Formats: sequence, C-alpha cells, structure tokens
Amino acid sequence: MTKSIFPAAFAAPMLAASLLAAAPAHADDDRARIIVTGEGEAAISPDMAILTIAVVREAETARAALDANNDAMTSVIDAMKEDGIESRDLQTGGLSINPRYVYPNDKNEEESPRIVGYEVGNTLTVRIRDLDKVGAVLDRSVTLGVNQGGGLSFTNDDPSTTVSEARKRAVQNAMDKARTLAEAAGVKLGDIIEISEQAQQRPPMPYAGKAVRMQASAEAVPVEAGENTYQVQVNVTFELDK
Repeated sequence: MTKSIFPAAFAAPMLAASLLAAAPAHADDDRARIIVTGEGEAAISPDMAILTIAVVREAETARAALDANNDAMTSVIDAMKEDGIESRDLQTGGLSINPRYVYPNDKNEEESPRIVGYEVGNTLTVRIRDLDKVGAVLDRSVTLGVNQGGGLSFTNDDPSTTVSEARKRAVQNAMDKARTLAEAAGVKLGDIIEISEQAQQRPPMPYAGKAVRMQASAEAVPVEAGENTYQVQVNVTFELDK
C-alpha cells in the first residue's frame, strides 16, 4: 500500500491550491461577448519570378546519360550567370537516375524485363529578380538544353507593406461586422478582449502547374506577371456593454 509523505493537515490546503492553479484564467469571466471574423486583402505587382526547369538526358549507360546531363546543365547555369542571375538565386532541386526497361509482349521475344538504357534528370530552381528577363531566360534555357519545365510563378521579395494594408482592412472589416451585429441585437460594443490573425497569399496561377515538355522558339517566351493578392483573416473578440 502506498502512503502519502505529507501530513494530513497539509492535504486540504494543497488540494485547494492545485484546483486554483488548474482553473482557466477566464473561468469567472461572465462578461457577455461577441466574436467576429474580419477579412482584408491587398494586391501588389510581383517583383520576382521563380522558375523551375529540368534537363533530361538518355543514354545506353548511366555514366553516359549523367555526363550528357552534366554538360547541358552546366551550359544552362553558366548562361544564367552571364545574364546577371546570382549564384544565391540558383538552386539544384533534385537529381534522378532511372533505368529504362523493355518488357515482354507480343511484339518482341523478350523473356523478362531488360534494361535498355538510362534516363538522368537534373532540376534547377531559378529566382529571377528582373521580370523583363523572364521570357529571354526561358528561351535561352531551352536553346541550351532544357527540355522539361516544372513551373513558373511570380512572388514578392518583401510583401510586408501590402500585408500590413490587408491586415488593417481585415480589422476594419471585423469592427464593421461587430457594430452591425451589436446594433441588430440592441447592445453596445465594449473593449476588444482578443485579436488573432491568419495570413495567406493568393498568387496568380502558375505559368505551368505540372511538368511539360518544352520546345525552343524563335522569339522570347511571352510572359504576363499579373498581380499577387495577399489576404489576412482576423478573429476579434469584443466585450458587450450591459
């Protein structure tokens, strides 16, 4: 049998103290309140593009496929740097080496799957800070060996000012809603008790949402940047005056 090491005289005070500590801070707060959600958004033109491209090469051996891929990707990276893109804005996103098989079917005499070559893919993510260069960078990349693209999206390097504007609009929207509800209910708004927020960005649709085969063109790729819309949602709790 387990025994307590505390004397019985201390048991009641300790139990009362533990119950007080566990009680929520607002347990005795019987103030009437109203909780509303406000939404605000603000738009800004993007100032940076994020481009994902890939070089895919095939050969009979993995070594030959990798060498061919390395040569093509090196040419692409060198060209990016020549166009003024800094090393900090170039990032390898993934390297894959996959065997290619031929499988038994009615049209061949294969008895089991057989490796007939290898495919090597190398992905590069590029941040382009001069939007006037996006089309030319795309076009030159394809000319130098890029044959697969993962996507093109537009963003902002520092959207803090735009987000702040969206935040102000969200709070104003919440206050307008609260006044309308309070007026309809015949009560008056008191002090704000709590505010919380959740921010999110609603960018334009990517130029390419999935991997697509890319072909070279005689002119630079036409690109439209559109606008980025930043949204903020706030939850505001008001006290109601009796």
